[in-house]
Amino acid sequence: MRTRKGSARTQARRRLLKRAEGYVGGRRRLLRTAKETLIRAGVYAFRDRRRRRRDFRRLWITRLSAAIRQRGMAYNTFIHGLGLAGIELDRKMLSEMAIHDPAAFDAVVAEVRQAAPRHDAVVST
Repeated sequence: MRTRKGSARTQARRRLLKRAEGYVGGRRRLLRTAKETLIRAGVYAFRDRRRRRRDFRRLWITRLSAAIRQRGMAYNTFIHGLGLAGIELDRKMLSEMAIHDPAAFDAVVAEVRQAAPRHDAVVST
């Protein structure tokens, strides 16, 4: 006797439509439309997981740049000075520190200021 896909196909359809809950109209009810929508949603999710990291890094850099500029220093000089001073705090920690603990951030800036070379100093040849 040949086997038919009855229950397996119904289960697969139910699984797929379960994932499409919350979508509007045919995107929730119709199998082909729901499948297309879920594929597209997956592509967007994959892309945006990577995008989120980029966006947060941009936010931290913007916050840091503003906080450093208030203390009379340029962002690139500050980042270079961090390396020279041997401070291994990342941009996320530094931006959080600038917002929630300005005193500690001022201490970091002071250390960086000592370690970073002065760009406005005239070099004699």
